[in-house]
Amino acid sequence: MIPVLDDTLLDDPAWLQQADTAGLLRAAATPGAQVRSTAGAAAEAGLARHVTERPRALVLLARSAAGADAAPLVTALLGPECPVPVVTSLDVPQWVGPLDVVVVHVDDMVDEPALAEGVYRAGRRGARVVVAGPADGPVAAAAAGGQAILLPTRVPVPPGLGLAAAVALTLAVADALGLLRVDLDGLADQLDHAAERDHPSHESFVNPAKSLALRLGERVPLLWGVDPVAVAVAGHGAGALAGFAGVAADATGYQQAERRSALFRTAVAQGSDGDIFADPDDLSGQRVRVLLLSVPAGPATPPGPPRADHREADLVLRRATDRLPSADLLVPGEESQGDPVTGALSLACRLDTAAVYLGLTTGAMGGSAEPRPSGV
Repeated sequence: MIPVLDDTLLDDPAWLQQADTAGLLRAAATPGAQVRSTAGAAAEAGLARHVTERPRALVLLARSAAGADAAPLVTALLGPECPVPVVTSLDVPQWVGPLDVVVVHVDDMVDEPALAEGVYRAGRRGARVVVAGPADGPVAAAAAGGQAILLPTRVPVPPGLGLAAAVALTLAVADALGLLRVDLDGLADQLDHAAERDHPSHESFVNPAKSLALRLGERVPLLWGVDPVAVAVAGHGAGALAGFAGVAADATGYQQAERRSALFRTAVAQGSDGDIFADPDDLSGQRVRVLLLSVPAGPATPPGPPRADHREADLVLRRATDRLPSADLLVPGEESQGDPVTGALSLACRLDTAAVYLGLTTGAMGGSAEPRPSGV
């Protein structure tokens, strides 16, 4: 059964604070702090001196939860024009050597010894290894000395809410290698602005995360991205909904969604608002909510005609809105200013916060609240 959302609780800051015993909403508001602290740690550790020459391959470890979400997102941001191959792997590949760069994010690891062995092996072979995580433990010990550099965690957050730190780490490496220019301080400021808009004290009609939680309540979310970056954000959003709200969501690219015939027919039939004659108290059916995610790429740099992948994304979005005219279009807020990096992270963090709001107000196991007794 789909959990029922009590929408009156969303606009009750005192109740939200009391229910959020794990401090999830506070943690969900830290993406800016995560990025800022990662940038500071990278500068203090001399990251720009550690990774200089362009590598044979950039290897992103996806064993941790945050690393698993950050790897596809950064890969999509780098795009097909990236001059070096970007490899995502659960373990340090056996072929890693002195021409490669390995990025490791340690947050909720349960098998650190296996990862530590890989980090140690990569360092011995001369690979440049960048590790972000606790200052102690097997991985930190393996990173000591050699070709590895450790960036200690400065803003600890509950599992599932550390995407910004993991992305910032990889972006810092990409920037040092000249693969993608990123202003991490500016990114942090914009994420702070986005988090302020989602603050519990703001009512749902002006709070993007609360509004999204309301749209997702009592529906099966279909998170369909119209461009590669949005697809990666959709995958992260599905994980957040599962982890904090106990909601199973479909997350894929719109072109792949069209090939899922039965589900796509359901989406077309129900649209976003469903059957106007349906009983709103009948939750036995598979009532869906289609959200088309888009992360605009911004103007071409240098000025010129749009890239082929940008034009394709525009065509996909046009086709999607034609076939699903009542679907919700989920795009970054004004804080992104057309920058895909800021847009992707702000949208992902909005999904995190919406999932926490949904979990708290439904009493889902993924949230920290207990269901409020009926009649209260």
